[in-house]
Amino acid sequence: MALISVAQALDQVLAHAAPLPAELVPLDDALGRVLAGDLAALRTQPPADVSAMDGYAARASDLATVPTQLRVIGEVAAGRPFTAAVGAREAARIFTGGVMPPGADTVVVQEITEHAGDTVTVLKPVSKGRHIRRQGLDFRRGDTLFAAGHRLSARDLALLAGMNHPRVPLHRRPKVALFATGDELVAPGEEPGPGQIVYSNGFALAALARQHGATVIDLGLVRDELEATIAAVRAARSAAADILVTTGGASVGEYDLVHKAFAAEGMDLSFWKVAMRPGRPLMHGRLAGMHVLGLPGNPVSAYVCAFLFLVPLIRRMSGRSDLNPPTESALLVSALPENDERADYLRATLRYSAEGPIATAFPVQDSSMMVSLAKADCLIIRAPYAPAAAAGSRCTIVKFER
Repeated sequence: MALISVAQALDQVLAHAAPLPAELVPLDDALGRVLAGDLAALRTQPPADVSAMDGYAARASDLATVPTQLRVIGEVAAGRPFTAAVGAREAARIFTGGVMPPGADTVVVQEITEHAGDTVTVLKPVSKGRHIRRQGLDFRRGDTLFAAGHRLSARDLALLAGMNHPRVPLHRRPKVALFATGDELVAPGEEPGPGQIVYSNGFALAALARQHGATVIDLGLVRDELEATIAAVRAARSAAADILVTTGGASVGEYDLVHKAFAAEGMDLSFWKVAMRPGRPLMHGRLAGMHVLGLPGNPVSAYVCAFLFLVPLIRRMSGRSDLNPPTESALLVSALPENDERADYLRATLRYSAEGPIATAFPVQDSSMMVSLAKADCLIIRAPYAPAAAAGSRCTIVKFER
C-alpha cells in the first residue's frame, strides 16, 4: 500500500465517524461535553419582581420630598414573600432577592435611611423602579438558550441549573479500547529481563483519550502470538468499543501480527502507511463499526499519531466541531534542513518575546526518546519537500496541552 499524506489519512479516519447517540447525563458529569439537542428554560428567572438590594420597598410617590417618614408594616426576605399591600406612607423592610410586595414600586437602599421602631426616615429622594430586578430579567420560560452542538463550560452548568435542568442530553462518550503487543514489554514496577523494556505507551494514550472526553478500556499487554492478538481484538469488540487503539506490531516484521489479526477478523483497511515522521507505519480501518488505529510502538511515534489522529476522531464522535488542534506561527531558534517526502513533526520548546512564540527544536528527534517528548511544548510542522529554513524565520507549530 502506497504512502498517503497526513491530510488524506485524517480524511479517511474521519470519513465514517459521526457523533454518538444521545444520553441523559446529570449536570455534575456534563462539563466539557456536547449537547445533543436544543435546550429551553423550564422556568422564568427571576420568577417575579425582586429587590436587588437590602432596604425598604415603598411607593415612589411618597418620596418626592425628603426627608420623609414611612411606617414599616412588615418584612420581606428571600423565599418569604410579604403578601399585604404597601399603601400610602408605608414601607416594608426588604432584603436582596425578596419579592416586591403589592403596591410598592421602588426600593430605598438602607444606607439612605434611619430606622427607629416601626418608622423609617428616608433621607434622599428615590425614583420609581430603583433597585428592582424585573420578572424575566435573565430569561423566560421557553427561551431556547442552548443549541445542539454546544460544548458545555462551567459557566454553562450554572445557567442550566438555573433553567431547572437536572440532566441534559449529551452525545455519549466514545469508548476507547487499548492494548499493546510485544514480548519485550513488562509493566512498570516489574524487573525487565534480557532484551525487555518497561511498557509506557498505554499510560500516555489512555490519559490523552480521557483528556479529550473518551472512556478507556485497558486490555493490557498481548503476547506476540496471532491467536493472542485475535483474542484481544475480540475482547475489544465484546466490550462494545467505539475505537480500538493498538501500539506495536503494525509494521511488516515476522512478529508484527496486528495487521494479520485484523485481517483474520475481517477488518476493512483504509491505509497502512502515512508520509509522516514520526509515525510512518500507522494503520486505520473499521471492523464491524469499530474504528481501528494501529499505532507504531515507539513512544514518540505512538503519541504524535494519537495526538494527530485519535484526538480528532474522539472529538468528532463526541459531537465537537473543533476537531484539529489549532496551528500557530513561531520563530525558529535554529536552522532546519530541507525536508524529504514525509511531513516532519519535530518536538520543540517554546518561549515568548514581543515578537511572539519562539520555538527551539530538540537537536535529536529519535522516536524512542521520551524525555524530549515530556519536555516539549509543541511540534514544529514541516511540510513534505519543505526548503531549508534559516534561524529567525517563521515556522508552523501546534501546541501540546498541559
